[in-house]
Amino acid sequence: MMNGHYLNIRPYSRERLPEPEAGKKYMLYAHVPFCESLCPYCSFNRYPFEEGKARAYFASLRKEMGMLRELGYDFESLYIGGGTPTILPDELEATIRYAKDNFGIKEVSTETNPNHLDPLHLDRLKGLVDRMSVGVQSFDDPLLKAMKRYDKYGSADSIFERISFCADSGYFQTLNVDMIFNFPSQTEEMLIKDIDMIKRCGCNQTTFYPLMASPSVETDIKKSVGRVNYKNEKKFFDIICRGLESGEGTAFEPASAWTFSKVTDPGGKGQMTDEYVVSYEEYAAAGSGGMSFINRGYYINTFDLSGYEERIARGCTSVSGFVRFNKRDHMRYRFMMQLFGLRLDKKRWERDFGCTVGRGLPAEYLFLKNAGAFDKDDDNEITLTPKGKYLMLVMMRQFFIGVNSVRDEARRQAGITLQHS
Repeated sequence: MMNGHYLNIRPYSRERLPEPEAGKKYMLYAHVPFCESLCPYCSFNRYPFEEGKARAYFASLRKEMGMLRELGYDFESLYIGGGTPTILPDELEATIRYAKDNFGIKEVSTETNPNHLDPLHLDRLKGLVDRMSVGVQSFDDPLLKAMKRYDKYGSADSIFERISFCADSGYFQTLNVDMIFNFPSQTEEMLIKDIDMIKRCGCNQTTFYPLMASPSVETDIKKSVGRVNYKNEKKFFDIICRGLESGEGTAFEPASAWTFSKVTDPGGKGQMTDEYVVSYEEYAAAGSGGMSFINRGYYINTFDLSGYEERIARGCTSVSGFVRFNKRDHMRYRFMMQLFGLRLDKKRWERDFGCTVGRGLPAEYLFLKNAGAFDKDDDNEITLTPKGKYLMLVMMRQFFIGVNSVRDEARRQAGITLQHS
């Protein structure tokens, strides 16, 4: 759909992001690009951890947040991604406190790896973080070894114990476990075991991402876990939905096409998810490799760490390039994001775009309708059938592959390459 536009990154000559529009709600994304170990399937901006560089980076990240405040932004939601945001828990704590002191932050989500689920890290973040998302990917030891995660983060059993400890201790309102499915060597039995471990570990949210073969990581994925193909993806997705959505007292329900929240969790309906773009169409990003979407502009922060520090020191935000969306691109973006979030609000659509969904995007609307993707399609909303959820998962997978191509192009323009272990 829109992926062809993403490589057309134009240089950004202004010193700071555009100012916010009155009355709009924005979310703040902050990127921490350091990891103890670099996973072969990841195309996000990440670098091997060096404490001195990381501490200097966190200080610059807070300065950039301050620049957004000077521009007039306020945020009620903060999402911190990586990399591994918990790489320096004291710096992460200081950064969250800074954000809460300077903005109207009501909810905070951050990511971590299983080896950081210990009191040293968790005690600092209790009461500051509402949602902790743990990157597990699989509870299969051979797969963890192939992904180079076993030696660094532990066996499946030890990871399960750490998650259970975190859940039982009540550190966070939402404990999400990130999983990946459709590995080339993955069997139905392996996937069913993963689902069983999720239901027993105590987490109240889980996200099952399909394996994404972005061009920049395709070779590394092939070397580590095998050549990616999609022949089992639909079958595996159906197994995930059936497995998670069944079981009295242990069932999860869909929160997006690939995120599921515990049915028995009284706050589950309002939980944050990894795809913050579902709840917040417009967002501003601080940090190297972050991306903002503001008033139909897609703004890409520099991926070069030294370039990032230099821009912040000069009092500039870190934007180095941008892509402009036209009205049709914007409609496509809204169409995909809201349906990925399981409900498209037709009244809001007509108010914002001045037309119906069918008139604005006739080809996309009729394709999904004729494919049996819509469960409800009335004057107020569109919701999805099980087939529709899978189709949106496929569309979102391809969207993220396109976004990863943006990252690759941003790296190329900065004269850097994707970091490998």
